[in-house]
Amino acid sequence: MLKPIILIALVFIVAMRPLFGGDNLSWTQLESIPDALGVAGPVCGTDGNVLIVAGGANFPDAPPWNNGRKVWHDSVYVLESANREWKLAGRLQRPIGYSVSVSIPSGLGMDPGVAYLGGSNAEGHYSDCGILRWKQGSLHHEELPALPRACANASGAILDDTILIAGGIEHPDSTRAMHQLWALNLRQRPLKWRELAAWPGAERMLAVSAVRDGAFYLCSGVSLSAGSDGKPQRTYLRDAYCYRPKTGWTRIADVPRPAVAAASPAPSIGPSSFLIMGGDDGSLINFRPLDQHPGFPKSILAYSAVTDTWTSLSDQLPSSHVTTSVVSWQGKFVIPTGELRPGVRSPEVWSFSTQDER
Repeated sequence: MLKPIILIALVFIVAMRPLFGGDNLSWTQLESIPDALGVAGPVCGTDGNVLIVAGGANFPDAPPWNNGRKVWHDSVYVLESANREWKLAGRLQRPIGYSVSVSIPSGLGMDPGVAYLGGSNAEGHYSDCGILRWKQGSLHHEELPALPRACANASGAILDDTILIAGGIEHPDSTRAMHQLWALNLRQRPLKWRELAAWPGAERMLAVSAVRDGAFYLCSGVSLSAGSDGKPQRTYLRDAYCYRPKTGWTRIADVPRPAVAAASPAPSIGPSSFLIMGGDDGSLINFRPLDQHPGFPKSILAYSAVTDTWTSLSDQLPSSHVTTSVVSWQGKFVIPTGELRPGVRSPEVWSFSTQDER
């Protein structure tokens, strides 16, 4: 008979196998989006087999350290397969960025599509929600119920049949982040947002969300407070939480480092793990000059729901994009466009699969 300590060790190794099965990721660079600068905060997702990227913001005239003006966009691009080129599919109803993006699968009482929820542009923040669909070579738009309040820079994902949205900020100059969990059950009619109990930690924006084993996860992000000049200042957070509809919130192990605005929702790997891809750790928040900023961390963090532990993978990101999404598409995960360093975007689109999926 195995001794208890050996048995415990074997259980630990078996539990961690799904986590390390994702170590050694296979990366492929896809066709860049047709915006030479790239955008931050785009709407990203899939409508069936089609990848959609829309909206977002950049600095087309000059970088912010040279007084460049941020511009929000309304272009909608579609990619029909990995070996095709992007095409301009149409326009959003207004320029928008920094909304929550969710890919709606089939079987939930509505056609598949890419839902975008809230967001911002140069005029302010919005509560508007909608779905983008690509049908027979043309773009279609359907409205969803508006959020209870205007919200941008929130985190969200779809858990079973319900969209969940956590945190964000209500106004561009907010000095306090939001502290709410909104839920939209896509099977119930009429469609209506409900406010659920918030996580027990600090309010936050730019957190990383994930869905794993019937639970919604909320990790890292920043809280806000008013600085001496009255402008919002950030506190980088490492705490993380798990929400289960039947039992509510529980705190999980802290993230080893802040991972603010990392591509979200985090991709699920194996039966019990998810990955945080890069993110801003706050270590260079005061770096100057900005035009020489080295960029955000390229390290990848893996969380195991079985052991409640974080591990740093040996792999590094080929390019660390923040304020964008991770999208499951055609058997791989895709990270389209995003922000490389403050004020600088990238049009590059990267896809990856795990060693187990090759």
